[in-house]
Amino acid sequence: MRKIFSLFLLVAALLLAGGEVFSQAFPPATRAEKRVARMQQATKNVSEPDEYRLGRAVAARVLATTPLVQDPQLQLYVNEVGQTVARKSSRPRTFRGYHFAVLESAEPNAFAAPGGTILITRGLLKLCANEDELAAALAHEVAHVAHRDGINAIAKSRWAGVVAERRVAAAKERGGKAAEMATLYEGSINDVFKSIATNGYGRTAEWAADQEALRTLKRAGYNPAALATLLTKMVEQEKTEKRGIYRTHPPTALRLAKVKMQIKDLQPETQQKVRDQRFKDQKI
Repeated sequence: MRKIFSLFLLVAALLLAGGEVFSQAFPPATRAEKRVARMQQATKNVSEPDEYRLGRAVAARVLATTPLVQDPQLQLYVNEVGQTVARKSSRPRTFRGYHFAVLESAEPNAFAAPGGTILITRGLLKLCANEDELAAALAHEVAHVAHRDGINAIAKSRWAGVVAERRVAAAKERGGKAAEMATLYEGSINDVFKSIATNGYGRTAEWAADQEALRTLKRAGYNPAALATLLTKMVEQEKTEKRGIYRTHPPTALRLAKVKMQIKDLQPETQQKVRDQRFKDQKI
């Protein structure tokens, strides 16, 4: 366990240095999912290593201002839940894998950087009542990675100029056209950071992420209805809380209504006592 956490801290240091589908309930091709498929087709030329490098840099921007929670047990627990969810997503593997961590911030929020780095705040964790709700929050963020929403947030003209660039620092030293490409690459980082921290990925992307999260939760053995119970609490919190996730996402009441339509015909699973106890054991 300690070795895993040490490995994650190493990844964090690098970031700072640099970044069975149930068709009855879920129609196979909603409008949001069709749009996601079109966007994924449009970003096929972006390699996974490039996506990883970009995501590492974006995550570094977040970590530069918001530190990690200094609780190895909690970090390991969230990482284990996240990995369980990611393995059952539509994109179970990414270049160098998924990484999950908790940020020391009371602001309710979560960030999905390109390539698989997912950060969730203590503030959002405190809103979760059990492991299923935590899994629901993480499954939504994993869906953003699976749909490549971070890459989609970059201006096409900007990314086209840097997709082949590999050495930003060296490019700056060489000058000329290479220096221009390095500047554009930094612009791409700004595009993604602005999306996850200020503007959000957009309503269609958020709704598509909710839809995929429900499927992922079912495959992973979690209760899909947990997403609805989490959103219900978020609706109430949104009445007084305007920071974080409420600033970058569509109105939570609209998200909840759509999720309820998706799960209304599902039979909720009985939550396992062991999962509830694991959650209670954490110092959140």
